[in-house]
Amino acid sequence: MKSVRYWLVAVSLLLASLFNPLSDKASAATAAQLNADGQAALHRLYSQSSRAARYAKDARAILVFPKIVKAGFVVGGQGGEGVLFIRGKPAGYYKIGAASFGLQAGGQSFSYALFLMNDSALNYLEKSDGWAIGSGPSVVVVDKGKAMSTTSTTLAKDVYAFPFGQKGLMAGLGLEGSKISRIKR
Repeated sequence: MKSVRYWLVAVSLLLASLFNPLSDKASAATAAQLNADGQAALHRLYSQSSRAARYAKDARAILVFPKIVKAGFVVGGQGGEGVLFIRGKPAGYYKIGAASFGLQAGGQSFSYALFLMNDSALNYLEKSDGWAIGSGPSVVVVDKGKAMSTTSTTLAKDVYAFPFGQKGLMAGLGLEGSKISRIKR
């Protein structure tokens, strides 16, 4: 029973730090750090997936979250900061966050790259007051099997998402229900 209480307290503290608006300034990365981490994350992704490198050539913009932290024990949360690249140049900064409840235990970190394939998807991201994944532009999560069956001529969705660089032990990397909001750096 002590271990259950320990996990609940740990997850509560994690959630409080991830979703506390006052904590943004204390734990936020600088713009230069986000730019460098975002570029490094994309280079790692491109070295693992030639398909992602090809999508980058056709994408209107790429929103990359170099490190998303996810933890939970019954109650869970995830969060991280990212950078939007348009034609290879930083064009804005974003945070992602979500909370969940259910059968879950563990913690992990991972990276996520969202390839915005058209102006409509980019405009939605820039004009919305927080984009809840699962609403708005259609998002396709590209896993290794799906990546092999798509080509630049079959790209028909608004956004293609690549999870990569998973570390830790926790099931699932879904971003459904996550909210992406613009931040200032």
